[in-house]
This record gives sequence, C-alpha cells and structure tokens, in this order.
Amino acid sequence: MHLYKISKHINIVAFDVPFPANYGGVIDVYYKIAELQKQNIKVHLHCFKYGRNEAPELENICEKVYYYNRNNSLINQFSFLPFTVKSRLNKTLLNNLLSNNYPILFEVLHTCYLLKASALKNRFKIYRHSNIEHDYYNALAKGESNWLKKIYFKIEAIKLKSFEKIVQHAQLILTVNKKDTLYFKTKYPKVKTEYLPSFHAFNQINLSTSLKNQILFHGNLSVSENYNAAIWIINEIVSKTNNEFIFAGLNPNQKLVELINKTKNCKLITNPNETDLQNLIKESFINILYTHQATGLKLKLLNVLYNANTIICNSKMIDGTDIEAKGGVIIANTPNEFIKAIAQVNNTNSNLLLERQKLLHSYNNQINAEKLISLLK
Repeated sequence: MHLYKISKHINIVAFDVPFPANYGGVIDVYYKIAELQKQNIKVHLHCFKYGRNEAPELENICEKVYYYNRNNSLINQFSFLPFTVKSRLNKTLLNNLLSNNYPILFEVLHTCYLLKASALKNRFKIYRHSNIEHDYYNALAKGESNWLKKIYFKIEAIKLKSFEKIVQHAQLILTVNKKDTLYFKTKYPKVKTEYLPSFHAFNQINLSTSLKNQILFHGNLSVSENYNAAIWIINEIVSKTNNEFIFAGLNPNQKLVELINKTKNCKLITNPNETDLQNLIKESFINILYTHQATGLKLKLLNVLYNANTIICNSKMIDGTDIEAKGGVIIANTPNEFIKAIAQVNNTNSNLLLERQKLLHSYNNQINAEKLISLLK
C-alpha cells in the first residue's frame, strides 16, 4: 500500500461521544478509530455530547478530540430538518473542520448537514451509513406504544427520508451491510459506494468449553426494538419451555421488568458491566437473538459470533450480512422453530471454530481499516 498517496490524517464527525463503546453505533466509531490509530492514521475526532461525559481515554487513540454540545431544545422539533440533524448544527464544528484540509468522515446521517456546506465543496467527504434511517425510524414508530414517541418517530422518518438526498454531496458512501450497499448504489449512482462492515471489539474467536444451562438475550433494553423482542421471546418461547432465560442489558423498559418478574423461569440483569456481560455471553449454552427490524448491522450479532458457542436467531437479524446457518448458528423464525432448535442444541460440534472463522472472514478489523485507508484521498 502506497501511503504517500493517501492522507495520514482524517476528521471523524461522531454523533455521540464514542467511549465507553457500549452500544451499537459508538462501537463501530470507537473501534474504527482504534484500528486506524494502529495503522498510523491520525484521527481528529469531533463528537457531540448529550448524556455522556468527555472521555480522556479518547486522547490515547486520537490526534485531537473536539466536543460540541447537542442542542436538544424543543424548538428544534419545529424545523424542516430532522431533529437528529437540527440539534447537531454547530458553527464551531465547521470552523474546526476548516482548520485543516484532511478528509472528513461523517458518522451516520444525523451528522451530515455539512456535507453540502460550500466552504467544504473541495474536501473529500465520506458518509458512513448505519441504517436506512427513515426505515429504522418507521420501524421504531411501529414498535412504540407511547403515542407521543410514536408520532415523533413517524415525523422524524418523513424528515429523514427527505434529508437523505444530502448524501449526493459526499464523494464516498461506506455501508455496513450488502443489502443497503445495493440501495445506495441504485439511488445515488453518481456517488461511489463501498461495503465496509462495522468495526468491533474482537480480534479472535473466543469460545468457552465451560457452559451453564442458561439461555441469554442481551441488548439495550430501553430501545423499543430490543424490549419488544424480549417481550416476544417471553410470551412466545419462554412460557412454552422449562429452560432458564436471562435477559441482560441497559436500562430495561418498565413493562419488560414487570413481565420478567412474573415469569418463573426468567431472570433480569440490569446494566451489567462489560466483563459481566461478556461472561454471560460466553457461558450461556445458547445466545438467542431476535429482531422485528431488518435494519443496518446488529453489533451484538458480531459479539455473539466471536464469543458464543450456539446462536439461535431469526432471518431479519442476519439480513444483508454474510452470516448463514453454520458454525453454531441456527436460523429460526416462528416460536415453534425456536422451541425446536433449543431442544435440539448440541454443543459438541468439532468443526465449530473452523466454521465460525469462515463465517467471520468479512469482519476483520485490520483488513477493513486497510480498505478504508486505501479509499482516502
């Protein structure tokens, strides 16, 4: 690779402070930065604060870190721009980006307003896709029971669909799954689009030989996609088996808490630390994944693929990925299919490690960082 032709610096505009790297979107941002730093690319990180503190740990992997306050004022709801975009408008960000001439990577659509800034017209700009945002917000609306939140998600979806055309001002689109790669190539054919899977915390597969008789579901349990999936699992699967189920994750929804408390073979672990969560993933004889939304790339899918022996998931969980039913991965879509799969699990597959390595060949951080570096001008 001829780095003299490639920028050794990059600006990354992140929608949130990417440390701790403990939920989907920031995991991709943090480990992308960490891998670029290993390959001697200097990252100038620009991130928005809202509920997460400034993180001195980022100084260890970045050339410089800038923080900006997100303006969550209610008045920003009354804009033609999506609230997620409007609340991140910041003149200081533009001035800081103009202080150098390095490529700019905008993480997710929420940060992309400056793609069309005339002052950045001659800069190399990259849009890092996470989801087809209007599809994602429509799915959130569908799964939300609170009518105020449902209305917000529906309005935001309409605004995001209109706003998406701003990606035409990018020189490069980087997508996290193959299905959405086709979407962007078809809709915005003048912009180069490349498939670049999400970055993550794992360098090697780490499967345990000491398993506990428990089935784990984990995720951010305050997000409707996850708590609705957990409720579906309890009502459709847990209630029809005698297995012990553990539900672990951040800030569980109250409806889910109440349901778990009254279900005899269920246990809730609230806000586990990273070590405890990883131990749960490794020690559970089954990790169960389920989603109603075939959007983006689920980072928890990569986590279990690197660390869990047996995974039972539905087709939507792996939609648009290279993952298929091998290497300890079982696909189930109906309650009966899940129940049957649980009853038939056998953790003595001698080819498990080799098959899992083949499944994960597309998700190597080092190779994907090298691809990103080769794309920088």
